[in-house]
Parts: sequence; structure tokens; C-alpha cells
Amino acid sequence: MGWLYTAPALIIFAVFTIVPTAYTVYVSFFRWNSLNTSMSQFIGLGNYRNLFAGDSPSFLSSTWHSLYFTGGMVIGGTVISLALALLVQGGGRLITASRVAIFAPYATPVVATSIAWIFIFNPQFGLIDTVLKALHLGNPQWFQSPSLAMPAIIIYSLWHEVGFTMMLFLGGLAVISPEMGEAARVDGANAWQEFWHITWPQLRPVTVFVVIITSIMSLQAFTQFYEMTRGGPVYATTTLSYLVYQEGFAVIGHTGYGASLALVLFLVIAAFTLLQRRTTSSIADTT
Repeated sequence: MGWLYTAPALIIFAVFTIVPTAYTVYVSFFRWNSLNTSMSQFIGLGNYRNLFAGDSPSFLSSTWHSLYFTGGMVIGGTVISLALALLVQGGGRLITASRVAIFAPYATPVVATSIAWIFIFNPQFGLIDTVLKALHLGNPQWFQSPSLAMPAIIIYSLWHEVGFTMMLFLGGLAVISPEMGEAARVDGANAWQEFWHITWPQLRPVTVFVVIITSIMSLQAFTQFYEMTRGGPVYATTTLSYLVYQEGFAVIGHTGYGASLALVLFLVIAAFTLLQRRTTSSIADTT
């Protein structure tokens, strides 16, 4: 009976996950001809050896861009979302409205908001550059500068994602006993000491989860890179996920190479998540 009740979910999982994954592994060993699959050539590990070739955009540079974006999202997202959660915890209409306003961007489509933020970053009439001009801080060319394009996408992505992680931290704060904080204040603890010694230790499990889920989402991020920069300028925002699309779909005859990239991206996410989980858990245990 158990197999009978779970059969619908298992069938969907097999058809849309297991079979495509197995097919991707199969394609990665071929110089794949998408127009006529019978003409595809088996090349073994050739696609995987080509990962380390010096072509641009290269696998190694794209990996660095993915880690750069992930690092900015993990550090910035964790700090900002925790700070926001501490600010909007509690009750009241104003607090509830603030929560809704902060969470609202996460519920909006990435495609639409990415296009909107292209105008916000516009160097001629964009909101951000208008403010910078008013403060006499220059007129940066966000998406035309290889050094500023990635930070611009990180700023947009933080705006879009922190509402979700803020709600996770709010869930963690909701289960913390207020009596412990009251006891610490009676003993003379200030706000920082209360947070560091009372609140933060009890939020570490939630923080580990936030770090892991943010890392996975960041390594898989694609839509904002496609809409805002198309991997440019000069491949400065070509991440692994965007390179998978570019090689697997945009370049004719590179489907097998794109499949190998997709599998490597999966392994990078799995290894990164496992290492991060063990590291953050050991730190939490020792402290």
C-alpha cells in the first residue's frame, strides 16, 4: 500500500528528474548532434577534458564568478536578513506591514524585476546613479564595467532574496524563550551581549540552513544573469549556470559539452554544500 500511495510522486520524480539526469550523463560522453542524434560521436571523457582548455569563457573563470556571486549572497544575505529579522520581530500593524514589504520582492518574478533594475542602474536616468550624482560620488557604468557588473547583480539579488531568509530567521526567533533575554538584562547585559550570548547561539541551526540554502540558490542562479548582462561584459558575469546554457543551447554542436558542465555544476553544488554543512556545524558545536 505504501508503494501504491507514493507511486504518483515517484513516477513524476522518475520522469522529470531521474530519466533526464541519466540522459544528461549519457549525452556528456558524446559530441552530440542535436539535429540528427544518429550522427553523434562517442568521445568518452573528451568533453570533461575540454573543461580545462583555455577557451573564453573558460570553466575555471566561470567557477570563480559563481563562487564570487555565492560569497556575496551568503555573507550579505545572512547579515542583512538577520538584521532585518531582529528589527521586525514582534507584533503590531506597522511591524506586519514592514514584513510584507520586505518579503514582497521575493514573490515577484525575477524576469520582470531584473528588467526593472536594468533601468534603476541606468547611468543616464537610473535611480541609483541619480542619487550618486546628487552626492557627487561619480557616475559608474554598472553593466559596462567588468568590475561593477557582478556587484550590481549581487545588489539586485540581495534585494530580491533577503525577504525569504528573513522569514526563516523570524521563525527561529519565534521559538527563543524571552525569559532568557530578560534574565540576561537583569544581570546587566547590554543589547549586544544579549544577542551574542543568548540569541545568536540559539539561531545557529537556522543560520546553517540559511547559509546552505542561499549557497545552493546562488550557484543555480541564471535568470538575472541572462536578463541583465548576458554573461558580460567580457564574460565578467558568466557563471557556471549561465555557461551551461550558453554551451548547451546557444552554441550549436556543444550540447555534449554543456551536459558535462551541468554534471560538474551538480557535483560542485553537492560538494560545496556538504563541506559547508560540516564546517558550519563543527563551528557551531565548538562555540
